[in-house]
Amino acid sequence: MGVSLLLQKRLAASVLKCGKRKVWLDPNEVNEISMANSRQNVRKLVKDGFVIKKPQKMVG
Repeated sequence: MGVSLLLQKRLAASVLKCGKRKVWLDPNEVNEISMANSRQNVRKLVKDGFVIKKPQKMVG
């Protein structure tokens, strides 16, 4: 679990036009995600479903 995915999370947040806390990175694809170091690569991960925008939390 030593890989830092802060850059990928930040890029994904800007690609998905949402906050960093709304970005979900697939824990099974950490190696694949850590290779992505550009917006282009992050877009591809979003298309493949490795990066997902979490739904808004509704007030309960």
